[in-house]
Amino acid sequence: MFQVPRYMLYNTSMKLNAKELRDIDENDANIKLKELNRRPLYFILEDIYDTYNVGGIFRLADALNAAKIYICGQTEIPPNHKIIKASIGTYKVVPWEYKSTSIEAIEDLKNPKNVSSSTFQVPKIIAVEQDKTSIDYTKASYSYPLALILGNETTGVKKETLDACDQIIEIPMWGVNKSLNVIVSAAITAYWLINYLGGSSLRDR
Repeated sequence: MFQVPRYMLYNTSMKLNAKELRDIDENDANIKLKELNRRPLYFILEDIYDTYNVGGIFRLADALNAAKIYICGQTEIPPNHKIIKASIGTYKVVPWEYKSTSIEAIEDLKNPKNVSSSTFQVPKIIAVEQDKTSIDYTKASYSYPLALILGNETTGVKKETLDACDQIIEIPMWGVNKSLNVIVSAAITAYWLINYLGGSSLRDR
């Protein structure tokens, strides 16, 4: 497993509040954050219909200093006004790219030309989904780089996408409702795996 050196702290000295994020020029943000040492964590959003969920995942990705978001299929993209509102401007500071399918995003991540120079390893693809082959997210093993796939709010991650994944994890549900909101699921699993990999200390901020 690739071990992230303790000196590689995935943080930024550039800290902005909600108003500053909304007001910052997108080009200016890209220039300032170009050399940022981002965490080798990716999100793949597959057919997520609720634009507020998309905006919320931008906020989460920024909080984690994630490397990139792949927006796939029928998922709306910025500058959709609801995404702008829900993301409080973080869509300007988190790298993102649209792909017509999640399979294309996976292929892009596994393309040797795109492998991160910080790890020189192909990302592990992990779907967050309820499936007969899924395992409890707390019992899974994680290593950088990796990508989390999040599916449609109703139908979940497509079967062909699941077949292309290295692992499927799920969050236990003990009540009547079968699933959690996509942002909540993303946050629970992402923060867990970061803690698993030893990078959740407040000292890393």
